[in-house]
Amino acid sequence: MKHRIDRRQFGLGALTAGAALATAGRGAPAQTPPVKIRVGWVVVPASIAPLVLEKKDVLKHFGQSYVAEAIRFEGTPPVITALAAGELDIGPLAFSSFALAIQNARLDDLRIISDESQDGVPGHGTNEFMVLKDGPINSIADLKGKVLATNAMGSAVDIAMRALLRRSGLEANKDYTIVEAPFPAMHAMLAEKKADLVSAVPPFSLDPDLRAVARTLFTQKDAFGTTQLTVWTARLPFIRNNRAALVDFMEDVLRAIRWYNDPANHTEAVAIVARLNKAPPARLDWAFTGRDQYRDPNGMPNLDALQSNLAEQKKVGFLKQDIDAKAYSDLSIVEEAAKRLP
Repeated sequence: MKHRIDRRQFGLGALTAGAALATAGRGAPAQTPPVKIRVGWVVVPASIAPLVLEKKDVLKHFGQSYVAEAIRFEGTPPVITALAAGELDIGPLAFSSFALAIQNARLDDLRIISDESQDGVPGHGTNEFMVLKDGPINSIADLKGKVLATNAMGSAVDIAMRALLRRSGLEANKDYTIVEAPFPAMHAMLAEKKADLVSAVPPFSLDPDLRAVARTLFTQKDAFGTTQLTVWTARLPFIRNNRAALVDFMEDVLRAIRWYNDPANHTEAVAIVARLNKAPPARLDWAFTGRDQYRDPNGMPNLDALQSNLAEQKKVGFLKQDIDAKAYSDLSIVEEAAKRLP
Protein backbone atom coordinates (compact mmCIF):
# COMPACT_ATOMS: atom_id res chain seq x y z
CA MET A 1 0.00 0.00 0.00
CA LYS A 2 1.41 3.36 -0.99
CA HIS A 3 0.51 6.27 1.22
CA ARG A 4 2.47 8.72 3.25
CA ILE A 5 2.04 8.09 6.94
CA ASP A 6 2.53 10.56 9.77
CA ARG A 7 1.93 8.68 13.01
CA ARG A 8 1.12 10.67 16.10
CA GLN A 9 1.14 8.16 18.95
CA PHE A 10 -0.73 9.24 22.06
CA GLY A 11 -0.71 6.10 24.23
CA LEU A 12 0.54 4.60 27.41
CA GLY A 13 2.56 1.90 25.64
CA ALA A 14 4.87 -0.33 27.61
CA LEU A 15 4.37 1.81 30.71
CA THR A 16 0.73 0.78 30.93
CA ALA A 17 1.52 -2.86 30.26
CA GLY A 18 4.29 -2.83 32.86
CA ALA A 19 2.06 -1.25 35.46
CA ALA A 20 -0.63 -3.84 34.83
CA LEU A 21 1.86 -6.68 35.24
CA ALA A 22 3.23 -5.17 38.42
CA THR A 23 -0.27 -4.89 39.85
CA ALA A 24 -1.01 -8.48 38.88
CA GLY A 25 2.21 -9.56 40.59
CA ARG A 26 0.94 -8.12 43.88
CA GLY A 27 -2.09 -10.34 43.73
CA ALA A 28 -4.57 -7.80 42.30
CA PRO A 29 -6.43 -8.74 39.09
CA ALA A 30 -4.74 -7.55 35.89
CA GLN A 31 -6.56 -4.67 34.22
CA THR A 32 -7.71 -4.86 30.61
CA PRO A 33 -5.38 -2.65 28.54
CA PRO A 34 -6.95 0.30 26.73
CA VAL A 35 -8.23 -0.38 23.22
CA LYS A 36 -5.93 1.08 20.58
CA ILE A 37 -7.83 3.08 17.95
CA ARG A 38 -6.01 4.04 14.74
CA VAL A 39 -7.66 7.03 13.07
CA GLY A 40 -6.84 8.46 9.64
CA TRP A 41 -6.50 12.10 8.69
CA VAL A 42 -5.57 14.14 5.61
CA VAL A 43 -5.29 17.87 6.36
CA VAL A 44 -6.16 20.09 9.30
CA PRO A 45 -8.44 21.70 10.22
CA ALA A 46 -10.71 19.71 7.89
CA SER A 47 -9.48 16.49 9.51
CA ILE A 48 -10.27 16.34 13.20
CA ALA A 49 -8.22 13.37 14.47
CA PRO A 50 -4.92 15.20 15.13
CA LEU A 51 -6.83 18.18 16.53
CA VAL A 52 -8.63 15.98 19.04
CA LEU A 53 -5.40 14.33 20.14
CA GLU A 54 -3.70 17.70 20.59
CA LYS A 55 -6.21 18.45 23.36
CA LYS A 56 -5.52 15.54 25.69
CA ASP A 57 -6.48 17.74 28.63
CA VAL A 58 -10.16 17.58 27.61
CA LEU A 59 -10.18 13.84 26.82
CA LYS A 60 -11.87 12.23 29.82
CA HIS A 61 -11.39 8.58 28.79
CA PHE A 62 -8.03 8.80 27.08
CA GLY A 63 -5.57 6.27 28.49
CA GLN A 64 -8.37 4.58 30.44
CA SER A 65 -10.63 2.73 28.00
CA TYR A 66 -8.76 3.67 24.83
CA VAL A 67 -5.59 5.14 23.38
CA ALA A 68 -5.46 6.65 19.90
CA GLU A 69 -3.04 7.07 17.05
CA ALA A 70 -3.57 9.53 14.17
CA ILE A 71 -2.23 8.30 10.82
CA ARG A 72 -1.87 10.71 7.93
CA PHE A 73 -2.83 9.98 4.31
CA GLU A 74 -2.42 12.08 1.17
CA GLY A 75 -6.13 11.76 0.39
CA THR A 76 -9.18 9.68 1.22
CA PRO A 77 -8.82 7.02 -1.56
CA PRO A 78 -5.76 5.41 0.15
CA VAL A 79 -7.84 5.22 3.32
CA ILE A 80 -9.98 2.59 1.58
CA THR A 81 -6.93 0.38 1.11
CA ALA A 82 -5.90 0.80 4.73
CA LEU A 83 -9.38 -0.08 5.99
CA ALA A 84 -9.52 -3.12 3.72
CA ALA A 85 -6.12 -4.32 4.94
CA GLY A 86 -7.00 -3.87 8.61
CA GLU A 87 -4.33 -1.19 9.01
CA LEU A 88 -6.82 1.48 10.12
CA ASP A 89 -9.75 1.35 12.52
CA ILE A 90 -11.53 4.64 11.77
CA GLY A 91 -11.20 6.00 8.25
CA PRO A 92 -12.22 9.48 7.08
CA LEU A 93 -13.86 9.15 3.69
CA ALA A 94 -15.18 11.78 1.31
CA PHE A 95 -18.62 10.85 -0.01
CA SER A 96 -17.00 9.83 -3.29
CA SER A 97 -14.48 7.50 -1.62
CA PHE A 98 -17.16 6.08 0.66
CA ALA A 99 -19.16 4.95 -2.36
CA LEU A 100 -16.13 3.40 -4.05
CA ALA A 101 -15.20 1.55 -0.87
CA ILE A 102 -18.51 -0.26 -1.12
CA GLN A 103 -18.72 -0.63 -4.90
CA ASN A 104 -15.11 -1.38 -5.82
CA ALA A 105 -13.44 -2.58 -2.62
CA ARG A 106 -16.61 -4.46 -1.61
CA LEU A 107 -16.39 -3.36 2.01
CA ASP A 108 -19.97 -4.36 2.73
CA ASP A 109 -19.27 -4.25 6.46
CA LEU A 110 -18.25 -0.57 6.33
CA ARG A 111 -20.36 1.74 8.45
CA ILE A 112 -20.56 5.51 8.83
CA ILE A 113 -20.15 6.24 12.54
CA SER A 114 -20.02 10.06 12.62
CA ASP A 115 -19.75 13.32 10.78
CA GLU A 116 -16.38 14.90 10.08
CA SER A 117 -17.11 17.92 7.90
CA GLN A 118 -19.89 19.37 5.78
CA ASP A 119 -19.66 21.90 2.94
CA GLY A 120 -22.16 24.59 2.08
CA VAL A 121 -24.05 24.65 5.38
CA PRO A 122 -25.64 28.11 5.81
CA GLY A 123 -23.32 30.39 7.75
CA HIS A 124 -20.24 28.31 6.95
CA GLY A 125 -17.66 27.95 4.21
CA THR A 126 -17.70 26.14 0.89
CA ASN A 127 -15.09 24.95 -1.59
CA GLU A 128 -14.42 27.35 -4.44
CA PHE A 129 -13.67 27.09 -8.15
CA MET A 130 -11.56 30.03 -9.20
CA VAL A 131 -10.43 31.85 -12.35
CA LEU A 132 -8.04 34.74 -12.94
CA LYS A 133 -9.36 38.13 -11.84
CA ASP A 134 -8.28 39.77 -15.07
CA GLY A 135 -9.08 36.79 -17.29
CA PRO A 136 -11.76 36.36 -19.94
CA ILE A 137 -13.91 33.82 -18.07
CA ASN A 138 -17.03 35.37 -16.59
CA SER A 139 -19.53 32.51 -16.74
CA ILE A 140 -19.69 28.74 -16.87
CA ALA A 141 -20.39 28.97 -20.59
CA ASP A 142 -16.98 30.60 -21.03
CA LEU A 143 -15.34 27.35 -19.85
CA LYS A 144 -16.08 25.60 -23.11
CA GLY A 145 -12.81 24.52 -24.68
CA LYS A 146 -10.84 25.41 -21.53
CA VAL A 147 -8.60 23.48 -19.15
CA LEU A 148 -9.95 22.81 -15.64
CA ALA A 149 -7.75 21.62 -12.78
CA THR A 150 -8.98 19.11 -10.18
CA ASN A 151 -7.10 17.44 -7.35
CA ALA A 152 -8.08 13.92 -8.45
CA MET A 153 -10.49 12.40 -10.94
CA GLY A 154 -13.60 11.30 -9.08
CA SER A 155 -12.86 13.27 -5.92
CA ALA A 156 -15.65 15.12 -4.11
CA VAL A 157 -14.68 18.50 -5.58
CA ASP A 158 -14.17 16.96 -9.03
CA ILE A 159 -17.68 15.50 -8.99
CA ALA A 160 -19.16 18.83 -7.85
CA MET A 161 -17.38 20.64 -10.69
CA ARG A 162 -18.51 18.14 -13.31
CA ALA A 163 -22.09 18.10 -11.99
CA LEU A 164 -22.51 21.87 -12.20
CA LEU A 165 -20.99 22.10 -15.68
CA ARG A 166 -23.17 19.20 -16.79
CA ARG A 167 -26.28 21.14 -15.78
CA SER A 168 -25.03 23.94 -18.02
CA GLY A 169 -24.66 21.57 -20.96
CA LEU A 170 -20.90 21.04 -20.76
CA GLU A 171 -19.50 17.51 -20.56
CA ALA A 172 -16.00 16.55 -19.43
CA ASN A 173 -13.54 15.47 -22.15
CA LYS A 174 -15.96 16.70 -24.79
CA ASP A 175 -16.49 20.37 -24.04
CA TYR A 176 -13.53 20.92 -21.71
CA THR A 177 -10.34 19.22 -20.54
CA ILE A 178 -9.60 18.17 -16.97
CA VAL A 179 -6.07 17.93 -15.56
CA GLU A 180 -4.98 16.81 -12.11
CA ALA A 181 -2.89 18.88 -9.70
CA PRO A 182 -2.43 18.81 -5.90
CA PHE A 183 -4.24 21.57 -4.02
CA PRO A 184 -1.00 23.38 -3.04
CA ALA A 185 -0.14 23.72 -6.75
CA MET A 186 -3.45 25.28 -7.81
CA HIS A 187 -2.22 28.85 -7.30
CA ALA A 188 0.71 28.32 -9.67
CA MET A 189 -1.48 26.45 -12.18
CA LEU A 190 -3.79 29.44 -12.43
CA ALA A 191 -1.17 32.20 -12.25
CA GLU A 192 0.96 30.54 -14.93
CA LYS A 193 -2.13 29.94 -17.08
CA LYS A 194 -1.65 26.19 -17.13
CA ALA A 195 -5.32 25.94 -16.17
CA ASP A 196 -8.23 28.29 -16.77
CA LEU A 197 -10.07 27.23 -13.62
CA VAL A 198 -8.76 25.62 -10.44
CA SER A 199 -10.35 23.83 -7.51
CA ALA A 200 -9.63 25.45 -4.15
CA VAL A 201 -10.37 24.09 -0.69
CA PRO A 202 -9.38 25.40 2.76
CA PRO A 203 -6.70 26.24 3.74
CA PHE A 204 -5.52 26.83 0.15
CA SER A 205 -8.66 28.69 -0.98
CA LEU A 206 -8.09 31.24 1.77
CA ASP A 207 -4.46 31.91 0.87
CA PRO A 208 -4.20 35.71 0.37
CA ASP A 209 -1.69 35.23 -2.45
CA LEU A 210 -4.22 33.16 -4.40
CA ARG A 211 -7.05 35.54 -3.69
CA ALA A 212 -4.92 38.44 -4.90
CA VAL A 213 -4.93 37.02 -8.45
CA ALA A 214 -8.12 34.94 -8.50
CA ARG A 215 -11.87 35.31 -8.12
CA THR A 216 -14.55 32.72 -7.46
CA LEU A 217 -16.58 31.66 -10.49
CA PHE A 218 -18.78 29.21 -8.56
CA THR A 219 -18.72 27.13 -5.40
CA GLN A 220 -19.44 23.59 -4.32
CA LYS A 221 -22.56 24.94 -2.64
CA ASP A 222 -23.74 26.14 -6.07
CA ALA A 223 -23.36 22.58 -7.32
CA PHE A 224 -24.69 20.54 -4.41
CA GLY A 225 -26.23 22.79 -1.79
CA THR A 226 -25.03 20.98 1.32
CA THR A 227 -22.36 18.33 0.85
CA GLN A 228 -21.63 15.68 3.45
CA LEU A 229 -18.00 16.20 2.59
CA THR A 230 -16.32 13.62 4.84
CA VAL A 231 -17.52 11.04 7.33
CA TRP A 232 -15.80 8.79 9.82
CA THR A 233 -16.20 5.11 8.97
CA ALA A 234 -15.33 1.83 10.67
CA ARG A 235 -15.86 -1.84 9.88
CA LEU A 236 -18.44 -3.92 11.73
CA PRO A 237 -16.04 -6.38 13.45
CA PHE A 238 -14.12 -3.49 15.05
CA ILE A 239 -17.36 -1.80 16.10
CA ARG A 240 -18.79 -4.97 17.65
CA ASN A 241 -15.59 -5.91 19.47
CA ASN A 242 -14.87 -2.43 20.86
CA ARG A 243 -18.20 -0.66 21.18
CA ALA A 244 -17.78 0.57 24.76
CA ALA A 245 -14.35 2.04 24.02
CA LEU A 246 -15.68 3.66 20.84
CA VAL A 247 -18.48 5.37 22.76
CA ASP A 248 -15.90 6.72 25.21
CA PHE A 249 -13.69 7.86 22.33
CA MET A 250 -16.55 9.58 20.53
CA GLU A 251 -17.56 11.31 23.76
CA ASP A 252 -14.04 12.74 23.97
CA VAL A 253 -14.07 13.65 20.26
CA LEU A 254 -17.30 15.62 20.68
CA ARG A 255 -15.92 17.32 23.77
CA ALA A 256 -12.83 18.37 21.79
CA ILE A 257 -14.86 19.58 18.78
CA ARG A 258 -16.97 21.76 21.06
CA TRP A 259 -13.80 23.14 22.63
CA TYR A 260 -12.41 24.11 19.20
CA ASN A 261 -15.71 25.66 18.13
CA ASP A 262 -15.96 27.80 21.29
CA PRO A 263 -15.00 31.40 20.38
CA ALA A 264 -13.40 31.74 23.82
CA ASN A 265 -10.75 29.23 22.72
CA HIS A 266 -10.20 30.66 19.25
CA THR A 267 -6.67 31.99 19.73
CA GLU A 268 -5.37 28.73 21.18
CA ALA A 269 -7.28 26.67 18.60
CA VAL A 270 -5.76 28.61 15.71
CA ALA A 271 -2.31 28.27 17.26
CA ILE A 272 -2.72 24.48 17.27
CA VAL A 273 -3.81 24.42 13.62
CA ALA A 274 -0.93 26.74 12.67
CA ARG A 275 1.60 24.54 14.47
CA LEU A 276 0.35 21.40 12.72
CA ASN A 277 0.46 23.19 9.36
CA LYS A 278 3.78 24.91 10.11
CA ALA A 279 2.20 28.20 9.07
CA PRO A 280 1.73 31.64 10.68
CA PRO A 281 -1.42 31.78 12.84
CA ALA A 282 -2.55 34.93 11.03
CA ARG A 283 -3.03 32.87 7.87
CA LEU A 284 -5.31 30.41 9.64
CA ASP A 285 -7.45 32.79 11.67
CA TRP A 286 -10.50 31.67 9.64
CA ALA A 287 -10.43 28.21 11.26
CA PHE A 288 -13.48 27.42 13.40
CA THR A 289 -15.30 30.56 12.21
CA GLY A 290 -18.07 31.11 9.69
CA ARG A 291 -15.48 30.96 6.91
CA ASP A 292 -14.62 27.38 7.85
CA GLN A 293 -16.63 24.32 6.91
CA TYR A 294 -19.18 22.91 9.32
CA ARG A 295 -18.60 20.26 11.99
CA ASP A 296 -21.70 19.01 13.74
CA PRO A 297 -21.29 19.48 17.53
CA ASN A 298 -23.11 16.18 18.11
CA GLY A 299 -21.17 14.33 15.40
CA MET A 300 -24.28 13.70 13.30
CA PRO A 301 -23.77 13.43 9.54
CA ASN A 302 -26.35 14.79 7.12
CA LEU A 303 -27.43 11.50 5.52
CA ASP A 304 -29.99 13.19 3.26
CA ALA A 305 -27.26 15.38 1.80
CA LEU A 306 -25.00 12.35 1.47
CA GLN A 307 -27.68 10.44 -0.41
CA SER A 308 -28.02 13.36 -2.83
CA ASN A 309 -24.25 13.56 -3.24
CA LEU A 310 -24.10 9.86 -4.11
CA ALA A 311 -26.83 10.34 -6.71
CA GLU A 312 -24.77 13.09 -8.38
CA GLN A 313 -21.72 10.83 -8.30
CA LYS A 314 -23.68 8.25 -10.26
CA LYS A 315 -24.97 10.82 -12.76
CA VAL A 316 -21.47 11.91 -13.75
CA GLY A 317 -20.33 8.32 -14.23
CA PHE A 318 -18.21 7.61 -11.15
CA LEU A 319 -20.69 5.23 -9.53
CA LYS A 320 -22.50 2.30 -11.12
CA GLN A 321 -24.91 1.29 -8.39
CA ASP A 322 -27.34 2.99 -6.05
CA ILE A 323 -26.08 3.00 -2.46
CA ASP A 324 -28.40 3.51 0.50
CA ALA A 325 -26.40 5.69 2.88
CA LYS A 326 -28.59 4.83 5.87
CA ALA A 327 -28.06 1.10 5.33
CA TYR A 328 -24.31 1.66 5.70
CA SER A 329 -24.56 3.76 8.85
CA ASP A 330 -24.39 3.01 12.56
CA LEU A 331 -24.92 6.26 14.43
CA SER A 332 -25.81 4.63 17.75
CA ILE A 333 -22.27 5.14 19.05
CA VAL A 334 -22.12 8.88 18.47
CA GLU A 335 -25.73 9.28 19.62
CA GLU A 336 -24.90 7.60 22.95
CA ALA A 337 -21.75 9.70 23.25
CA ALA A 338 -23.64 12.94 22.64
CA LYS A 339 -26.20 12.10 25.34
CA ARG A 340 -23.42 12.07 27.92
CA LEU A 341 -22.52 15.70 27.27
CA PRO A 342 -24.47 18.74 28.49
